[in-house]
Amino acid sequence: MDVSRIRALRGPNLWSRHTAIQAIVTCEGAEVAIADLPGFEARLRERFPELGDLIPSDHLDTVSVAHALEFCALGLQAQAGCPVTFSRTTQTVDNGVYQVVVEYSEEDVGRLAFERAEQLCLAALNDTPFDLDGTLKELRDLDEDIRLGPSTGSIVSAAVARGIPFRRLTQGSLVQFGWGSKQKRIQAAETSFTSAIAESIAQDKELTKKLLHAAGVAVPIGRPVDDEDDAWKAAQEIGLPVVVKPQDGNQGKGISVNLTSEEQVRKAYQVAVSFFDDIMVEKYLPGHDWRVLVIGDKLIAAARRDPPLVIGDGKHTVRELVDIVNSDPRRSDGHATSLTKIRFDDIAIARLAEQGYNADSVPARGARVVLRNNANLSTGGTATDVTDDVHPDLAAAAVTAAQTVGLDIAGIDVVCDTILKPLEEQGGGIVEVNAAPGLRMHLDPSFGKGRDVGKAIVDMMFPNGDNARIPVVAIAGTNGKTTTSRLIGRIFESNGQRVGMTSTDGVYIQGVQIDNGDCSGPRSARNVLMHPDVDAAVFETARGGVLREGLGFDMCDVAVVTNIGIGDHLGLNYITTVDELAVVKRVIVENVSPRGSAVLNAADPQVARMAAHCPGSVIFFARDKANPVLATHKAQGKRVVYAESDAIVCQEGRKIHRIAYTSIPLTRNGSIGFQVENAMAATATGWALGMDWAIIEKALAGFVSDASTAPGRFNVFDYKGATLIADYGHNPDAMQALVQAVDGMPGVRRSVVISGAGDRRDEDIRQQTEILGEAFDDAILYQDACQRGREDGEVIGLLRDGLKDAKRTKRIDEITGEFKAIDLALSRLQPGDLCLILIDQVEEALAHIARCIEEAK
Repeated sequence: MDVSRIRALRGPNLWSRHTAIQAIVTCEGAEVAIADLPGFEARLRERFPELGDLIPSDHLDTVSVAHALEFCALGLQAQAGCPVTFSRTTQTVDNGVYQVVVEYSEEDVGRLAFERAEQLCLAALNDTPFDLDGTLKELRDLDEDIRLGPSTGSIVSAAVARGIPFRRLTQGSLVQFGWGSKQKRIQAAETSFTSAIAESIAQDKELTKKLLHAAGVAVPIGRPVDDEDDAWKAAQEIGLPVVVKPQDGNQGKGISVNLTSEEQVRKAYQVAVSFFDDIMVEKYLPGHDWRVLVIGDKLIAAARRDPPLVIGDGKHTVRELVDIVNSDPRRSDGHATSLTKIRFDDIAIARLAEQGYNADSVPARGARVVLRNNANLSTGGTATDVTDDVHPDLAAAAVTAAQTVGLDIAGIDVVCDTILKPLEEQGGGIVEVNAAPGLRMHLDPSFGKGRDVGKAIVDMMFPNGDNARIPVVAIAGTNGKTTTSRLIGRIFESNGQRVGMTSTDGVYIQGVQIDNGDCSGPRSARNVLMHPDVDAAVFETARGGVLREGLGFDMCDVAVVTNIGIGDHLGLNYITTVDELAVVKRVIVENVSPRGSAVLNAADPQVARMAAHCPGSVIFFARDKANPVLATHKAQGKRVVYAESDAIVCQEGRKIHRIAYTSIPLTRNGSIGFQVENAMAATATGWALGMDWAIIEKALAGFVSDASTAPGRFNVFDYKGATLIADYGHNPDAMQALVQAVDGMPGVRRSVVISGAGDRRDEDIRQQTEILGEAFDDAILYQDACQRGREDGEVIGLLRDGLKDAKRTKRIDEITGEFKAIDLALSRLQPGDLCLILIDQVEEALAHIARCIEEAK
């Protein structure tokens, strides 16, 4: 068994909406079933008993080793605690070669699970040992290391429940919610609204107390100290008992409370200064430790925090009791679980000594043995939810404290006897205001009811049900994608929206190219969605990116499919038929928002069939009003777009809107059929998005297919009285459309300049010139800069083969170099001639043509 080409599908893909690891698995002996491998299944189950029913024991004659790898990769993740359920194995056209797809929740964990699953299968095949326990621990540890912590995870889960898209920006807790101009970010319990100044104030405990005191909030008196002697002096000034703590500490580090002697104060200072430089002494307030969570202008949750402690049973030592408590599965060494293990360190030993215990003491039954002065969860404390018990005046004081410091999310530490009374009434006070507070104690308290604080944060960030999405349009198809994309972008611009666009030409933000080359994949789409100046996104979506990585978004508002043609990379990535290609192109339709629409070409049967897979509504377009698919849709009162002799017609039931060709210069008064279809697709998209007709018509009227607006998309020039057309067409369907387009244009003598992409099938390269040979008198064949795996002269040979039976083309020239071929064609043109140049290097070729035209003036 050989596993190769492992890919991470990071968005909705050919197989599912789940993120997944995909691999090509080659099994020796072609299609060897598990049933043909004596003892393999038994050895596999022996090494991984939790496989359970994943492998169907009654169908072992149809289950290959590749399937076993699939089940193991999924099962290992599931047993490690990852929430995964989807997997699939499909045989390719090659015997013994399979595509194996397994869902992951964390990419690194999914990749590791695939590696370990392969080792597990090989161990079963070769009857060698496999360390299952070690593997599961490795996967759990990695998952805990990289998955979102409880605080961040709760906010992300709440956002997902609201339909808000998110993207994790680092392996830490930095997450983006929303797209483009609607995006906001969080990092743990900090948000885009969290002020750096407010955080700085919160870290300065002395300044925080001054501000709260000025705002009328009850706080303990105290001051910063310079050294150990000054700490004791401050304690005497304030009056014992006191608290010694770092001035900018967090998570309870270096804090000592209820100090009643000089020795305790001096020792506490030494502990505190070992963590931080700036130390303060303040009055100790008797009572319980409470944490109140304020989000925006509301108290959302409250908990009583108790220090880490054990309860004696008269049998076990303190050390043993700590081990027993730490064995609780809710406790871990970090923050991934609801509780943290109690630290049995020097601080704990010192706290024991104050109570007359040591590590080996056996406390009496029922005795409470406290192991730390502070009650932070990060040091092993526990929390009891008291949200419903908070007195309104105390809640108001907490909100005032948060707003005085300036925090949108604040953890307010309160010390008082009871949460049921105002602070002033019981001599309590607010001792700290914390930025980026931990949420664990509220989400999953040790005792009491958990609170959905993640939802409260999301509601504060995105009020009134906003889902933080910008309009997203995805375009797929064989031909017309780029022009349609640009037309749709122009419609958004006419509506006053800033547009981000990806295409085979590059990435454009507000019309400015920020990246070049073929940018029709998911990475470019994600980059656009991250850009803060984008109000609407238009994505040309190529099959390669979908197969390689999935979509760069979770769903779109409109999916446009122009057509499915032959020769569009068939034979690559195990896509060998037009039907299979259509399934890949259909992915954008399958991921339309339930409130969105698919705009589909009714004249293409492959595209029309996609309607059944659309979660939203469908708008069909076709030039032929009588097209049966379109006619049926129209008869049902649904939206359709079709062509008449002088206009594009949009109809829904009895509502009809007409846009005259004279208002759509791209179509040349309706004479260029494929441009009419592009205009129909763009018009239908604007209609699906609810745009005003005036906006759509303004965009169509202002769109001219020249080299600056739509480079390489039927750009027409005048050269010494001859008509020159530059186009990026590169497959048989494009050739057919171009022949039809130029057929109605004047041309005394017609010539064509063409190369071919080497990564197409032989028959597709030949067919291009077979089509052109019926319409052009002269042909110049050139070898372009990149042969894409072909030998020199191989592509030209195939193009020449396509012309051998040409009825019209008689003169054939072969040349190396795109610009030389263009120069040769231009040198032969006479007034009234027509020349079609099929360019490869779009920008460079257009610039070269522009120079030639300028020089000829």
